[in-house]
Amino acid sequence: MAASKLHEFLDKIRIPGAGDKVYKDECAYCFDNPESETGLFVCMNTFLGFGKDYVRRHYERTKNPVYLHLKTIKKKKPKTEEEKEKEKPTRLAIGMQGGFDVEDENQYEYEEHNSVVILPDFTEIPLPNAELPEEVQLSIASILSATSASKAEQIQAWDGEAKILSRHAANLKQLDNGVKVPPKGWKCSMCDLKDNLWMNLTDGTILCGRRYFDGTGGNNHAVEQYDQTKYPLAVKLGTITPNGADVYSYVEDEMVDDPLLATHLTHFGINMMNMEKTDKTMTELEIDLNMRVAEWDTIQESGSQLKPLFGPGLTGLKNMGNSCYLNSVMQVLFSIPDFVNRYASKKDEIFTSAPADPRGDFNVQMAKLGYGLASGRYSQEPKTTDSGDQSEAKKQSGVAPRMFKSLVGKGHQEFSTNRQQDAQEYLLHLFSIIERHSRNLNNPCDCLQLELEERIQCSQSNQVKYKKRTDYILAVPIPLEAATNLNAFVAYQAKKAELEAKKERVDPKDIVRPHICLQDCLEAFAAQEKVEDFYSAAINAKTVALRSTRIASFPDFLIIQLKKFTLGEDWTPKKLDVSVDMPDELDLSRYRGNGIQPGETELPDGDGPPEPEPVIDEGMVSLLAEMGFAKEGCRKAVYHTKNTGTDAAMNWIFEHSADPDFAEPLQLGQAKKKQKTEIVASEEGIMMIMSMGFTREQSIKALRATDNNLERAADWIFSHPDELLDTPMETEQPSGPTCRDGNGKYQLFAFVSHMGTSTACGHYVCHIKKEGRWVIFNDDKVAQSEKPPKDLGYIYFYKRLN
Repeated sequence: MAASKLHEFLDKIRIPGAGDKVYKDECAYCFDNPESETGLFVCMNTFLGFGKDYVRRHYERTKNPVYLHLKTIKKKKPKTEEEKEKEKPTRLAIGMQGGFDVEDENQYEYEEHNSVVILPDFTEIPLPNAELPEEVQLSIASILSATSASKAEQIQAWDGEAKILSRHAANLKQLDNGVKVPPKGWKCSMCDLKDNLWMNLTDGTILCGRRYFDGTGGNNHAVEQYDQTKYPLAVKLGTITPNGADVYSYVEDEMVDDPLLATHLTHFGINMMNMEKTDKTMTELEIDLNMRVAEWDTIQESGSQLKPLFGPGLTGLKNMGNSCYLNSVMQVLFSIPDFVNRYASKKDEIFTSAPADPRGDFNVQMAKLGYGLASGRYSQEPKTTDSGDQSEAKKQSGVAPRMFKSLVGKGHQEFSTNRQQDAQEYLLHLFSIIERHSRNLNNPCDCLQLELEERIQCSQSNQVKYKKRTDYILAVPIPLEAATNLNAFVAYQAKKAELEAKKERVDPKDIVRPHICLQDCLEAFAAQEKVEDFYSAAINAKTVALRSTRIASFPDFLIIQLKKFTLGEDWTPKKLDVSVDMPDELDLSRYRGNGIQPGETELPDGDGPPEPEPVIDEGMVSLLAEMGFAKEGCRKAVYHTKNTGTDAAMNWIFEHSADPDFAEPLQLGQAKKKQKTEIVASEEGIMMIMSMGFTREQSIKALRATDNNLERAADWIFSHPDELLDTPMETEQPSGPTCRDGNGKYQLFAFVSHMGTSTACGHYVCHIKKEGRWVIFNDDKVAQSEKPPKDLGYIYFYKRLN
């Protein structure tokens, strides 16, 4: 009877086509999924998934009554000793097969209890059912067989191990020098090393690889040979198998794919099909390096049997392709009342005003994630473990913020991928999105915003200038020279250099990590620095200035970032392996900026002597104007291309002819700045442009650039994206709400730690103090911390003491 009823709704049932995305992993409003107690309801028209609490909402909005109800029961299989051995990580990825802490789906068996449900009465038709109309059968089969939208996006985004196709492979020069390489027994031709060996694919020379940061690895002989010969490609011996090998391009400076590798190896007598792996790949070596560094185990508290925790505010986040930076950041933010109150506590209000398709609504996805973390709904303590073994640690299900990750990363060059990212950069990216979507609503980021005061003093006149800027993060340098164990560290550095000179390796257990106090970092932040070639309007000449920074306002919550990631002398990124003593309570009152002081004389405005009038080839301008372009635009083109010719000027015109100010007179230097600062943006215009999703500062800048012409201002914004992103806003008038301010005394309540040698690899975890105890959030593992490694963090979160 119920099956026949479906004939009434055939016009509401579709078969997903090639362009349709099927959301069958999680609810658009919550984190219910097919394994949840009430399963997941997938609309057979829009293919959006909903938990039972929200499916009626979708029905009432769309009048789509037919849903495929997915219900899965997941049971864990007992592990064999062989399966336990296979759990060792083999690739630099988190939450991916073969990566760190990955959950092997082969360990589980599943029972599916699917049905078709008709709303509003939730009439259920169990499956399979041969009486269903053919269109319904096809729709069900297509939904079940389709790759879920989130998985398709993850596959598309994941390129953590993707290698570029080397541009040198197709036409690689190989010397006919008679070199034949045996299948084993290799040794560096310049030293005695017998591992980490690379064969150059041009001349067949076998040499050792690079020396690693801890002194292990090779002696750099393969790199030295490239510097002399410029032969581009080398293969790592011991990694060659019928499936490929590690190939490095010195020119492209990364691991690459050589599609002709078998041919290139045959040239030197190596049959790729007969080779077996005898050495570790570069991925495996980097994993070993990460796991060998003491901070890896220390930060994760790997040596302790930690007590799992469950309940509100104790929900883990599953790692979806190196998303640990996102997980750690969001755990901390939703431990701050302003974020909980703005999103989690107002989820019903936000959901009510949401569009019928909420997956692209930022406020909905923030509310969904906030409620998922704060409510405890997805952090229920299991009565027994999956295997039934009471001795096995209990584990919560946690939530996977798939839609949130996809939405926040959409269109971003880095965050749209599954590569590891910098947690600090992600924080700032997220704050900009929150600001854009807050508009007339409370912006929870206001509790984090601080104002910094920069003081510049002319060394000759002693006159001073004060400037203020806002920021969300107090980034402080790490002065290695202030290490409390400086003598031991210097001795270690000398010993390391001595061993390297002898081509010997440093034992990892002998590595000395500098110990530094936060106070020294703060002093380095506040210290005066010299500014060369500073133009002083007081003396109308360039001189040396002294610049220092203070904190003009203390926010409710203060974020401190330790600048651990820096550039080495060879301009390659590196991470400082240091220990910084971060106090539980912190008083920053001495670093408060109070503006100009009695007895100080303010430095007059002026960034330099007036610029001379540009010398423009008027003949070239006339020639361009005869082609039909505005004369003032032609003058700009000739000036900006420095009279180098009509071709260059024409190219400039083609790039800038759509600029709203293309035909306006050319103005430079002080005159242009003066005109811009005299224009006061209208409040009405600011509100109109902000309603388009731009910030207040961006709106002010656009209006000033176009004399408050609203229509031209909108065009200016879209034609000057680089200026909006890269040019600091000149704020001669107040912009937005004033930063919150209070006393400078704070208490540590959370910190995010990074393990690994760079932001491009490794792993993030966070520790948060909840109800007087420290809790470690390691993706979906939530436990009581026994020894929170407060000295090894990267980003610290303090709350003000009242």
